[in-house]
Amino acid sequence: MFKSIFLPIIAVAVFISFVGFLSQGKFDSLFKKITPTPSSSHKTIKINDTEIQVEVAKTNEERARGLSNRTKLDENSGMVFVFSKKSKLVFWMKDTKIPLDIIWINDNIIIGIDKDVKPEPNVIDSKLTKYPAPDDINYVLEVNAGFSDKFGIKLGQSLSGLEQL
Repeated sequence: MFKSIFLPIIAVAVFISFVGFLSQGKFDSLFKKITPTPSSSHKTIKINDTEIQVEVAKTNEERARGLSNRTKLDENSGMVFVFSKKSKLVFWMKDTKIPLDIIWINDNIIIGIDKDVKPEPNVIDSKLTKYPAPDDINYVLEVNAGFSDKFGIKLGQSLSGLEQL
């Protein structure tokens, strides 16, 4: 008799606790690890003779997600943020776990490079370092930190392949 009453009560209590924790986001980090990030389109662009495999972020959702929560970025790969209207944008490293070079591009020409931009874990959004574009831009390329120096990427260089994005 004890088992027939007590076990269902425990099962219901465990279920209610699980649902409560789930609704409070207590398991979010667990589900982020097993839920794949929706894939963006992949393209190849070039700076000088250096080919870069890029994910393309065109929508507001893709741009907001960016490279957040990634633990690595393959060599010679990155993400291109595409903007339909030129403007002087500001980026930050919200939820970004890997150091990056941020390359600012206006009409296929590199107009700025922020090198070795570090993640800022456990920093509240309002305190995160802001990285403003040096002028109006219509593309941003994020690559592994050190990429710009390794491949001699400099201001004034042009990119090819952006027109296909």
